[in-house]
Amino acid sequence: MSTAMPDVANSSRAQTEGKLDWVGMSQIEMPIMLAFEAQAASRVSAKIEAFVSLDDPQAKGIHMSRLYLILDQLSNEGVLDYAGLHRVLDQFIESHQDLSEQAQVRFSFDYHLRRKSLLSGKTGWKAYPVAITATRHQQQTTIELEVEVPYSSTCPCSAALSRQLIQQAFKQQFADEQVSSEAVHQWLGSSEGIVATPHSQRSIAQLKVKIATEHQDIPIISLIDEVESSLKTPVQAAVKREDEQEFARLNGQNLMFCEDAARRLQHSLNNRADLVDFWVRVNHLESLHAHDAVCVVTKGIEQGYSA
Repeated sequence: MSTAMPDVANSSRAQTEGKLDWVGMSQIEMPIMLAFEAQAASRVSAKIEAFVSLDDPQAKGIHMSRLYLILDQLSNEGVLDYAGLHRVLDQFIESHQDLSEQAQVRFSFDYHLRRKSLLSGKTGWKAYPVAITATRHQQQTTIELEVEVPYSSTCPCSAALSRQLIQQAFKQQFADEQVSSEAVHQWLGSSEGIVATPHSQRSIAQLKVKIATEHQDIPIISLIDEVESSLKTPVQAAVKREDEQEFARLNGQNLMFCEDAARRLQHSLNNRADLVDFWVRVNHLESLHAHDAVCVVTKGIEQGYSA
């Protein structure tokens, strides 16, 4: 003898009527296979948010299990790429006919890349926090990519003050005497020759970009490469002494306030045809202060990202 189980979501009506923008789940943990930019598919451990709108003002709720099962099928049988994102949104809406017309899904994960050192050729893993959000609204789909990229920043003001101290130390050491280039060379290589160094800090560039609809790919790697190429001082994985020395040289040749870093990224992103909009926040995690230096910049298009 079978007994029908109650289905409150289908058999009950809302006690207070009203449409709801988004209803769904967050912090869903699943392994997902990624395939972007013609790279070999790779598996990541993702946290997922899944939503649909509740457009029927009298409906009690949505069918959350249907959203979960669609994602579970993707995890077990599918690959997340540009077409896969569209497919998931289609299935979310199809599974909620007469209830929902809008859908959204968000995948957050660490994307690991093998990165080569500056000179020695050693390689190591670097993890970049990434999020991909796809939204279907009024039958239009937007795809947003978020990525965080760490780098090093050296303060131009601190560098100038350090150079002044080195000049003063040189003058005190040699006064008005005639000095040979060899003596200067030896002095510069001593602890007395470098009496001060500018302060540097690990810094983080946070980016949000919207992908142009005609570009059917998610440019995770090329966006990370763009940031590191623009700023020129990416943090390193495996290093030898020659890499550390080259890193010091790059920092010395690329002094930057947070404003400088933000403008470099603004210039680079403005030249990318695959991005219709961008939002950038650079965070210099100060070693001088107990607070951070921050700059935010957007592309500045009408109805686009705002600071």
